[in-house]
Amino acid sequence: MLCPLPVIHLGRRVGEVPVGEVVAVVATDVAARTDVPAWCRMRGQEYVGEDTAADGSPRYLVRRTG
Repeated sequence: MLCPLPVIHLGRRVGEVPVGEVVAVVATDVAARTDVPAWCRMRGQEYVGEDTAADGSPRYLVRRTG
């Protein structure tokens, strides 16, 4: 996904997981590397970090805090 779609989808889906669980955002747009952590700061969610999805795409991990 290209930005701003990753954070738009994150905002829509984070409420679907229980508090304390992790949402993974897979995005190939390099802007997601800064956009996802910034979204977490603005929304009071925990940015866990980055790893790699099964297809080799960057994956950004967000823990729902409330």
